[in-house]
Amino acid sequence: MTTIIKRLFIYTLLIFFILPMITGVKTASAASNDPLNLEAEAAILIDAETGKVLYEKNADKRLGVASMSKMMTEYLVLESIADGKIKWDQKVLISEFIHKLSSPNLGLSTVGLTEGEEYTVKELYESMAIHSANASTVALAELVAGSEENFVKMMNEKAEELGLENYYFVNSTGLNNSDMLGRHPAGTDENEENLMSARDTAKLAYHLLKDYPEVLEIASKPELNFRGTVYKNFNWMLPGLIYEYKGVDGLKTGSTNFAGYGFTATAILDGQRYISVVMKTPSQAARFTDTRNILNYAKGNFGKTEVVTENKAIKGNESLAVDKGKENSVKVAPKNSLDLVIKNGEEENYKAKVVIDKEKLNENGELTAPVKKGDVVGYVTYEYTGEGEDLGFLYKDKPIKVDLVATEDVEKANWFVLMFRSIGDFLVGLWDGITSTVAGWFS
Repeated sequence: MTTIIKRLFIYTLLIFFILPMITGVKTASAASNDPLNLEAEAAILIDAETGKVLYEKNADKRLGVASMSKMMTEYLVLESIADGKIKWDQKVLISEFIHKLSSPNLGLSTVGLTEGEEYTVKELYESMAIHSANASTVALAELVAGSEENFVKMMNEKAEELGLENYYFVNSTGLNNSDMLGRHPAGTDENEENLMSARDTAKLAYHLLKDYPEVLEIASKPELNFRGTVYKNFNWMLPGLIYEYKGVDGLKTGSTNFAGYGFTATAILDGQRYISVVMKTPSQAARFTDTRNILNYAKGNFGKTEVVTENKAIKGNESLAVDKGKENSVKVAPKNSLDLVIKNGEEENYKAKVVIDKEKLNENGELTAPVKKGDVVGYVTYEYTGEGEDLGFLYKDKPIKVDLVATEDVEKANWFVLMFRSIGDFLVGLWDGITSTVAGWFS
């Protein structure tokens, strides 16, 4: 009995004293692995031009995304305008439901839309993009798709089309469905919220800026004047606001009890545009201080480097053999330059890598004449040769590359030349055979 009591005592010590110490060590270790010591549960920093990932923390963890999911609504609205399906000056009649959803009494972001009143698409879009107005967002969703239910289907379909992987859209706003006054989209649970990973949120922002750069004309406005009432942009890092950061001109904030506070920022720093995402920070202030730390990191540690130079041959891959041509080879070079945003001091660790299109070659590894100047014969990408970690790109299965092309014409040789070349090759082969045989006699 005494032995049993002793063992129980030892186990108690393990549980109450030793295990917390081990857990504490693990927690401290995990925190130390984040060089920026962010409060955000997940984050990412990318080069907005190429999608090169420069920093990440739990970037593939699916979390509540809140109103940052409005970037998808913005994308689909801008796409509908570009396709001519709706117009900026088109009038939208406000229904009873939209009016109720815009009531200040709900405690949601709103500009107060009046039932029976008409507002232009641009007015609704600006209130959504600048002040994150939820009722305006639903009104636009209904306009584009006929119902918010249909719009949610469009959101998920577009997410798949854009190559997002860890996402789940249940409404157009990013609210919890329980805030939708019992009118959440059919087929979704009344307590669900939109979910995305930091990487997918960055992908969405990346495509939004690439496909519709005009998005920044509105997102960059520090305040909204909506029919005589002024509303501040929730992006407090814009000029004149309390966390102003030089270079920031977008893009979207978001917060719910479930998602915490998130922020997708974009900024031009020293001529280079970056996109950053922070998710599930504990406070309004934290999402901006975390973003400031990420942008400081970008500004102080990275620069653009030309890894591949346009029309400059890659050493060791200056030419390719050509069969049946007037010349036996053709010079090749990159069609365009390839620039990468690289961490300072790492420039020498990024080398050009040539990949030849084997389908263009015969069984002897040669091109077949004729070859025209500009013919694509492969591509040039890069390889990292350093000891650190290269985080790759947003789309890991799509390496950045530029075409490798012929820089001159090689015409096909005429039959007479080809005949004598064949005879010459035969005689050379015959001579090689004879000399090998004779050499064998004396070996």
